[in-house]
Amino acid sequence: MMMIYVSKTPFVFIGKRELTKLPVFGLIYRRSCILVDRGNAKSRKDAFLEAQRRLKNGVSICIFPEGGVPDDIHKKLDEFKDGAFRLSIEHQIPIVPISFPDSKKRFRYGFDNGSPGVLRAVIHPLIHTKGLELNLPNRKLLKLQTSEAIASELYW
Repeated sequence: MMMIYVSKTPFVFIGKRELTKLPVFGLIYRRSCILVDRGNAKSRKDAFLEAQRRLKNGVSICIFPEGGVPDDIHKKLDEFKDGAFRLSIEHQIPIVPISFPDSKKRFRYGFDNGSPGVLRAVIHPLIHTKGLELNLPNRKLLKLQTSEAIASELYW
């Protein structure tokens, strides 16, 4: 919900198919996202191709590149997957890193902890991809730059 609130540009999420099972939210989510079953290679490929199609039609894509929450509660961010960075380089579009510094404080790992309160969003400077070629060193560099930008505002 915070992404919708902070973005001034219409976008579509790439999101986990399993979230469609949540009551009420799942119904809205199913109709507004590119769904992906992360355990299924065909589903991952189909989601990537659909994201490419949407980008070609001028629609922005929102991806949480971690693909989940790290098991280690002391870890700020999990390792990023390649998909978002491949799309960004292939389509020569910038990455807009956004940090949510209060998320772990408000939404803990269990259902019995966390608290109501303010959720802040920090929108970082764009990370440009114009002129970058799609190769492993460029993807690694983009992942590192994006991860460092997001992590710079996370503390607990």
